[in-house]
Amino acid sequence: MTNFPNIALLGTGLMGAPMARRLLGAGFPVTVWNRSPEKAKALEPFGAVVAATAADAVKAAEIVVTMLDNGAVVTDVLFGLGVAEAMPAGAVVVDMSSIPPAVARDHAARLEAMGKNHLDAPVSGGTVGAEAGSLAIMAGGRVDVFERVLLVLAPMGRALRVGPSGAGQVAKLANQAIVGITIGAVAEALLLAERGGADPAAVRDAIRGGFAESRILDVHGRRMIERDFTPGGKVNTQIKDLETIVATANEVGLDLPLARDALRRYIELRDTMGGGDLDHAALFLQLEAASPAKH
Repeated sequence: MTNFPNIALLGTGLMGAPMARRLLGAGFPVTVWNRSPEKAKALEPFGAVVAATAADAVKAAEIVVTMLDNGAVVTDVLFGLGVAEAMPAGAVVVDMSSIPPAVARDHAARLEAMGKNHLDAPVSGGTVGAEAGSLAIMAGGRVDVFERVLLVLAPMGRALRVGPSGAGQVAKLANQAIVGITIGAVAEALLLAERGGADPAAVRDAIRGGFAESRILDVHGRRMIERDFTPGGKVNTQIKDLETIVATANEVGLDLPLARDALRRYIELRDTMGGGDLDHAALFLQLEAASPAKH
């Protein structure tokens, strides 16, 4: 236990809190910070030390894990709140937030110039994966830095290095393109079943295990059938990711028409139907409303 590195975890929201609990349960010493102090304080019973400021949290940290809302917030926490300066020389920032690849590369360069290290390591698996320690972790950065933090990533999920700085974020965008588009495909299939006179729940069960099988058919398909859109992954988050996907595609001269259409529909769900805080499976509602049933 004493050989375990000191960890600071910044951002203890829906994803960060269970990730912190996984690290604490594995025996790591973890100091936590959150802009809303009560969210960090909730981790005290699990053994976390709560810091008053982000800079205080990282003063003795060998590894700083960030799980924050977006690129602008990560930039502010690292370079606006004094985290980068307060970190010891040689420490590693493992940014598990989902941010634009270009922003991740900028953070890596700025930290390297200060004698510190960076790994962009966004995740997939949602709150369920965070609780279970089964997240898919997509890492971008130097091989030696990745190997150094594998021990810390292990309690949270399965980590794979996919390339240099920024590549982890590109992998997460690829993941989110599949998620956002496939949610639409599952919604259309279940609506087709319903309008065509079949039982959507039975259709879902019938096609499970065939070529259409997926976690999205399983988890999100069930949510659609039950019309339970209590958020795991929010529509607002899916919009942020799809906007980054489309912008990154534009940067590299690539057109992604399916991603663009999914983005348009998620935005309509948010802006016209007030669904921004619903689970992203609620795209079902937008597609349903777009084709009213005939009477």
